[in-house]
Amino acid sequence: MSNATALPISALRVRVEAILRNAGLNAIQAGAVARVIAAGERDACKSHGIYRIEGVLRTIKAGKVKPDAVPELVPQEGSAIVRVNANGGFANPAFELGLPALAERARSRGLAALVINDCAHISALWSEAEALTEQGLAGLVMCPSYSTVAPTGGNKPLLGTNPIAFGWPRAGKLPYVFDFATSVAARGEIELHRRAGKPLPEGWAIDAQGNPTTDPEAALTGAMLPFGGHKGSAIGTMIELLAGIMIGDLTSPEVLDYLGTTTLAPLHGELVIAFSPEAFTAGRAGDPFARAEVLFEAIAGQGARLPSQRRYAARAKSDAEGVALTATEMEQLDRLLTLGLDAVS
Repeated sequence: MSNATALPISALRVRVEAILRNAGLNAIQAGAVARVIAAGERDACKSHGIYRIEGVLRTIKAGKVKPDAVPELVPQEGSAIVRVNANGGFANPAFELGLPALAERARSRGLAALVINDCAHISALWSEAEALTEQGLAGLVMCPSYSTVAPTGGNKPLLGTNPIAFGWPRAGKLPYVFDFATSVAARGEIELHRRAGKPLPEGWAIDAQGNPTTDPEAALTGAMLPFGGHKGSAIGTMIELLAGIMIGDLTSPEVLDYLGTTTLAPLHGELVIAFSPEAFTAGRAGDPFARAEVLFEAIAGQGARLPSQRRYAARAKSDAEGVALTATEMEQLDRLLTLGLDAVS
């Protein structure tokens, strides 16, 4: 990459945190959000890296997130459900608060769920799936968003991009993790195509009249499409039910009604389910982790690539050489730090 600056991941994290503190976030909020933004950039997930900072600042400026929020662990003794009220702050510090209790209950009960309510969401879910695997747990993570996706057969936005992530721990190896939107692509990818002046691939979106389009501008005023047609549409609907309605939080249409725009971070809930493989296989023959490795080796043995391998390769490079940022990206970080909330409309 020509004219690139290589920043150690720790330096990038400090710089992002300084921008967020300068914009009014308290240390709890800024630290957790900076960690996931820096991790996204480290892993070459550009749609969830420093690109997300402006959205965070716009959301603060619009008064749709509480910059001084302190997440609260809601007592639910004797339950397999751990509940954290984000109190109008971002999801990331709420997840960090709830993770220890979630892991303890999953180990003792075999499975447990973390419910996060009233949170603003800006990050990918793979970081939370990985955090579960670091505890030796398998897990599912999901959340709604705001209405930007037309259900299969529909012609207007209704569902959110509604991501779902899964993680499986691997001893001495990076975990098996996948994380994808139930739309054909994350909405951030549409915006990145627009900024780059690049057309979208066929089948990603429809315009405001419900016609197929490859124009990012038309897609942003129209709707994205679910991945896999009716299959992605059904999974997206399931996430609205489980991670919205079932946990007593907002669905994607309700989020859009509340915000009135898709330029701000959506405010909704999140559902994290953790499983103890040892507890589920108790009394049965075989080590679940060793058996999983047989499956992974069989997949790789056919020449197939396990999910997250590109991300892990990018991480290794960033850890060794630093996170590569263009001159434009460095200027953007300097501008955001200098201007704070005045940098966004």
